[in-house]
Amino acid sequence: MDLAFIPSPSVGVVHLGPIPLRGYAFCIIIGVFVGVWLGNKRWVQRGGRSGTVADIAVWAVPFGLVGGRLYHVVTTYEPYFGPNGHPLDAFKVWEGGLGIWGAVALGAVGAWIGCRRRGIPLPAYADALAPGLALGQAIGRWGNWFNQELYGKPTDVPWALKISSDPAIGRIGGTYHPTFLYECLWCIGVAALVMWADKRFRLGHGRAFALYVAAYCAGRAWIEYMRVDEAHHILGLRLNVWTALIVFVLAVAYFVVSAKKAPGREAVVEPGAQLAEGADGAAAEDAEHADDAKVSVEKPSPKTASEDDGETETEAEAGADGADGASQSAKDEPGDKKPADAADAPAADAPAADATKPAGSGSTKKS
Repeated sequence: MDLAFIPSPSVGVVHLGPIPLRGYAFCIIIGVFVGVWLGNKRWVQRGGRSGTVADIAVWAVPFGLVGGRLYHVVTTYEPYFGPNGHPLDAFKVWEGGLGIWGAVALGAVGAWIGCRRRGIPLPAYADALAPGLALGQAIGRWGNWFNQELYGKPTDVPWALKISSDPAIGRIGGTYHPTFLYECLWCIGVAALVMWADKRFRLGHGRAFALYVAAYCAGRAWIEYMRVDEAHHILGLRLNVWTALIVFVLAVAYFVVSAKKAPGREAVVEPGAQLAEGADGAAAEDAEHADDAKVSVEKPSPKTASEDDGETETEAEAGADGADGASQSAKDEPGDKKPADAADAPAADAPAADATKPAGSGSTKKS
């Protein structure tokens, strides 16, 4: 008896009135939004404009969904075009079945179209988006949990996944390896590895994307080997294991050749982005200066007004004091008066004053 396991949801869809909310589709949508958000943040850090990643994703995401579905249908054609197959079920994406290999391959075609329309190099865009793709995959894998699909071999480990029986599709209940969880955790590690390496070694010209592809393939190979769902085999290995090995070799080869051919990172990832940001900054600065000048004219500072009042009062007092001084001088100094020193000094030829006369009766006079 299993004492611990991860339960599976009893249903994979919840109806909100007539609108079905499917867990698989919900996980895919959240993964896309997280990938675009992180890609936009990294694109701006590299010198691009905010919003460019989302604009190009308008092309990449639809192409990626079509590519992912095509890969699944082509490599697992029996339920759709085999004996007793239902061809129309090939369009039921919400029931699961998106191959990451086809999604990335055809999504790259859509991204190339979007980049070409914007005059942006595709490798630079792929480098900015790489960690976001890994995180988007990590979130999207939880859609397999809602659909109870793509699990691993039977196990009784504490983190085993509980799967319910469904005779209609031949599903046998029990506890199995949660390969969806293994891939989710692996993708989170890949995203962290790419961001660290990109910051440490300044990867450019598509090398961050190549590192993401190689690291993902390394994990997908052993996770795929654990799965027990139906798949085509070549030389004893599942088809997706061979795909992972081949793509891994191609990614490593591109990384090495690119590092020798174009070391370093692109100086400009989006032409005109720096000029546009500089113009916006200059316009904002001019507007700020204009507002400051307007406030300065309309509302003088209190200090200036106080200084003006003080200067006015001082000038008035000085004027009043000057008027009083002039009036007093006019009274004390008649027009024929000589300087006080000349009046107080005795005349050179005058006789000496008689000491017997009373004081003040001298013959000195004021002129």
